[in-house]
Amino acid sequence: MFHRQIDAVVIGASAGAIEALSGILTKLPEGFSIPILIVVHLPMDRDNAIVDLFRRKCQIPVWEAEDKGPIRAGKIYFAPPDYHLLIEQDASFSLSTEPLVNFSRPSIDVLFETAADAYANRLVGIVLTGANHDGAAGLRKIVDAGGIGLVQHPETALVATMPQAALDLCPEAFPFTLEQIANTLIELHHRATNRVNQ
Repeated sequence: MFHRQIDAVVIGASAGAIEALSGILTKLPEGFSIPILIVVHLPMDRDNAIVDLFRRKCQIPVWEAEDKGPIRAGKIYFAPPDYHLLIEQDASFSLSTEPLVNFSRPSIDVLFETAADAYANRLVGIVLTGANHDGAAGLRKIVDAGGIGLVQHPETALVATMPQAALDLCPEAFPFTLEQIANTLIELHHRATNRVNQ
C-alpha cells in the first residue's frame, strides 16, 4: 500500500495502551527490520515495567531508550518515565526533563516532532487510544514532512479522544484497526527486506 522506504516508526498511546500495543507489537515477526520508538503516558514515579512486559510478549528485542544511545534497526524502544524522548539528526536518542507538554512527560508530540525533523518522509507515525490531544500536532508535522500517518480507528479504541483529535487535525491520516496497522508494518518490513536483497 505504501511504496517508499521507511527508516523508523513512532507510536504514541495513553489510556488503553497495553492492549492496543499488544495488538500490534506481538504480531511483528522475528527479524522485523524497522526500529519502533514508543511513548506511553506512564506514572512519573514508576519503573518502566512496560519494557519487561513486552520483552516477554514480542518476537523482536524491546529496550528502554537511553540518552545518546543509537537507534538500531529491528528493535522496539520505549521512552523512560518522566523524560521526553527526542530524536537527533544522527538517529540517536536524547532525553529531556523540559516542562510537561499536553500535561505529559514523556510527550508524544515531542517524539513525533523531533522524529519528523530527523526522518522526514521516511517516517510512519501512529496514534493509538488515549484520553487527551497529545500526538495530534506531532502527527500533523509528520504528514507535513511527507511521512505516513496511521491512527487507531476511534470506534475500536478503548478511549477515542486521542485518535479522534489526531484525525481532526490530520484528516490525511489513515484510520485503521490494530490488525490493519500491524499488517501495514509487516508489509513495510517485507518491502525493506526485499530492497536489501535485490
